[in-house]
Amino acid sequence: MAKTIGNPLSWLFQHAETTSHHISASVDQMGGETASAAMPRVRRLELADLKYALKAGVEDFAACRSDAMFLVLFYPLIGVVMVVMGFSMNLLPLLVPMIMGFALIGPLAAVGLYEMSSRREAGFEPKWIDAFDVVRSPSFGAILMLGVYLAALFFVWMICANSVYAWTLGPESPTSLAAFVSDTFTTTAGWVMVTVGSGLGALFALAALAISVVSFPLLLDRHVGLPVAVVTSIRVLRASPVVTLTWGALIGTSLVIASIPFLLGLVVVVPIFGHATWHLYRRAVE
Repeated sequence: MAKTIGNPLSWLFQHAETTSHHISASVDQMGGETASAAMPRVRRLELADLKYALKAGVEDFAACRSDAMFLVLFYPLIGVVMVVMGFSMNLLPLLVPMIMGFALIGPLAAVGLYEMSSRREAGFEPKWIDAFDVVRSPSFGAILMLGVYLAALFFVWMICANSVYAWTLGPESPTSLAAFVSDTFTTTAGWVMVTVGSGLGALFALAALAISVVSFPLLLDRHVGLPVAVVTSIRVLRASPVVTLTWGALIGTSLVIASIPFLLGLVVVVPIFGHATWHLYRRAVE
C-alpha cells in the first residue's frame, strides 16, 4: 500500500520540480541572462549566403514538405478570414495593409520551422509534431514576448494605415471595390495614400526585420536572454545592411506574390523562407 501511495506522490513532486525549473529558465531567458551571457559574434554576410540559405530552405521543405505545409496551414486560413471580414465589414482600405502586415509576424509563425530545420541539421528526421517542442523550451517565454512585440507592431501598423486612408480618401468607407481601386489610382489623394502608406510600411518592416532576422533562431539554439537575441539581430543588420535588406525585400515580395492566388501560395512560401532563415542564422552568427 505504501508503494501504491508513494508512486503518485513521487511522480507529483518530480513533475512539480521539472515545471519549476522550466518556469525559472523561461524567466531567465527573458532577460536575466543578459549580464552573464557573452554577446554572440556576427559574421559579415554576402549575397551568396542568401543563395545558400534559400537552397538549403528548399531542400528542407522538400524533405519534410507535408509536415511543413501542415504546420503553416493556419497562415493562409487566417488571411482568408481577414479578407472575408474586410469585404463584409467595410474594411476594404485595410485589406492590402493586412496582407502586407503578414511580413511583420512571419518570423513568429515560422518558429516551428526553425526547430524542424535544426533537427534535420542534427541528423534527425523531423515531423510537424516536433515543432511544438518549442513550448517546452526554456526559451519559450522569450519567444512569446518577442512574438507579442511583433503582434503589437502589426496592430500599430494597421492603425497607421487606417489613419492614412482617413486622411486621404476617407474617412467614409468606399462604396465598392471598383470605386476604391479607381479612387486609389486615378486621384491625387489616392496616390498620396499609396506613397505615404508604402513609406510607413517600409519603416515598420525595417523595424521588424531588425529585431527578428536572427533572434528567434538564436533563442532556440542558444541559452541567451531576449535582449541579447534582439541586439544580436540588430548587429547582423548593421554588419551586413545590403544583404539583410535584400533578404527582407525577397521575403516581402514573395509574400505579396504568394498572396495573389487567394493566399494559397503562402503554404509554400512561408515554409521555404522559414527553413531558409534558420540556415541564414547559422551563416550570420558564430
